[in-house]
Amino acid sequence: MVTGLLVALGGAVGAPLRYALGQRYDARWHHGTLAANIVASLLLGACVGWSLDGSALALVGTGFCGGLSTYSSLAVQTRDLGPARGAAYAAVTIATGLAACALGFVIGQA
Repeated sequence: MVTGLLVALGGAVGAPLRYALGQRYDARWHHGTLAANIVASLLLGACVGWSLDGSALALVGTGFCGGLSTYSSLAVQTRDLGPARGAAYAAVTIATGLAACALGFVIGQA
């Protein structure tokens, strides 16, 4: 019960932040969604580097990072950009997300 509430609390902060970033910065190239996904990947990598578990991981990793990141928006935006630009957007999102996660892990280990 407590874990579910922590996930919901984290998501209640992360999801509106993602929405605000999208409203503010998404235009022809979806900078807001890209930034949200990169920040969530960085923070999730740091959570693993810090060896968070239990309540902290539920709040930050699952709740906040899960609410902040968005696969559904990425998929729709990739489709809407068309074949060439959509493929580039997806590739940039995946590559920078993986790099941010690795960087977060290294930072968490320090």
